[in-house]
Amino acid sequence: MTEISPEELKKRIEAGEKLHLLDVREDHEIAEFTIGGMPFSLSKIQTMQTEDIEHLKDEEVILFCRSGNRSKMGSMVLEQLGFNNVKNLTGGMVAWLEKYSKEAE
Repeated sequence: MTEISPEELKKRIEAGEKLHLLDVREDHEIAEFTIGGMPFSLSKIQTMQTEDIEHLKDEEVILFCRSGNRSKMGSMVLEQLGFNNVKNLTGGMVAWLEKYSKEAE
């Protein structure tokens, strides 16, 4: 598993790249703020209920959560399940908002 910084991810989103983002936060967290992506709970990953994302095994998959801890755990599990190119958003949405919340104002 490798890390991707908020800066690098934002550049790639703004460039219009087709990205496979997995948001492993809880529904109430997603409702507060999101950068997009597919909601996919960490518990699904931990219990190996990954059939909905099996087609992404050979694609780059970027996980994010609130602070980067849950997505890091999820990234490690996905790698163990054979996902070949998993990245974790460093610092999660906390880091993203610290960096970019002023831009939204």
